[in-house]
Amino acid sequence: MINRRTFSKTVGTGAAALAGLQASAKAASAHQAEGDSPTPAVSPTPTVPMVTPGTHTSFGKLKHVKAGVLDIGYAEAGPAHGPVVICLHGWPYDIHSFVDAAPLLAAQGYRVVVPYLRGHGTTRFLSAKTVRNAQQSAIALDIVALMDALEIQRALLAGFDWGSRTADIIAALWPERVKGLVSVSGYLITNVEAQKKPLPPKAEHTWWYQYYFSTERGRLAMEDKTYRHDLCRLVWDEVSPTWHFDNATFERTATAFDNPDYAAIVIHNYRWRLGLADGERRYDRYEKVLATRPVISVPTITIDPELDPFTAPGNGASYRDRFTGEYAHRALKGVGHDMPQEAPTAFAQAVVDVDHFDGRPGAGQHRSQGPARTSSPS
Repeated sequence: MINRRTFSKTVGTGAAALAGLQASAKAASAHQAEGDSPTPAVSPTPTVPMVTPGTHTSFGKLKHVKAGVLDIGYAEAGPAHGPVVICLHGWPYDIHSFVDAAPLLAAQGYRVVVPYLRGHGTTRFLSAKTVRNAQQSAIALDIVALMDALEIQRALLAGFDWGSRTADIIAALWPERVKGLVSVSGYLITNVEAQKKPLPPKAEHTWWYQYYFSTERGRLAMEDKTYRHDLCRLVWDEVSPTWHFDNATFERTATAFDNPDYAAIVIHNYRWRLGLADGERRYDRYEKVLATRPVISVPTITIDPELDPFTAPGNGASYRDRFTGEYAHRALKGVGHDMPQEAPTAFAQAVVDVDHFDGRPGAGQHRSQGPARTSSPS
């Protein structure tokens, strides 16, 4: 069980977030009651019950499926024929970021699929000859291949960090495959040329590990099991400053770092983003489109965690124009970078809410629960 010195504060944060989500739903109902043109009846949005972060520590037996260039390991929860939610993790995290949120969604009748991204956990490349490439479009195509392999035509996508970027890309390039999107930190599609421009010094400081990975010294550190473990733990501590997780919580995720391709995938991802490593030509057509910052038209909820050092200023204003469909934005107080694990109820509620947008433009209400702090994408 997770030992939290600030247990009461954590529960209070979750309760405040949930109250905000309920207020958002009431606002939408009031909007219709005040004289909008008639719309088809919409079933009320279920309220996800509160769960203390750390209540669950594991998934059931993991599954595997061959998809594209990978044998993907994934967890699954909920009814086999329920509407599908695919939860996508970031770095340095793994499927356990959703260990509390997945059961909440399963209890609401969703089929929840939580895959290990390439280079993580039990996911493996099918061929030793495949380039260990971690550019953004390659990871997105992995998830499209997963959907094809599992015969999932359309799903709700929800993620953070690398997972948000992956979900954003799929929603932008293949909107017909996405029923709705929950994207922590908003619009994270990378434009490599734009990434070459410097940020304010404080934001650059937050990116220290990305610059470290650009050096041979950083690559060697990631290949060393002890240094890799300790570096990832340091990142957890820095980007989630009020999350008092115990050692067991981190160690459950740290097993995912022992994947034989982990170091190569992580190093390539960050070097590619900074324009220091090549991608593969087969992905050029996707990257050319992504470099234009394509809009996302599917129903979307974006979430900015207040204490995440990568949260951009402006309460979502910097990326608002990239979302052209039904939309809501939420800023969660007292929450750091690993938002699904720190505030699983609020994350699960966002998924349920975006699934219940009623089809009217502007039906998703803008809900702010706290100011964003600093600049820089994750």
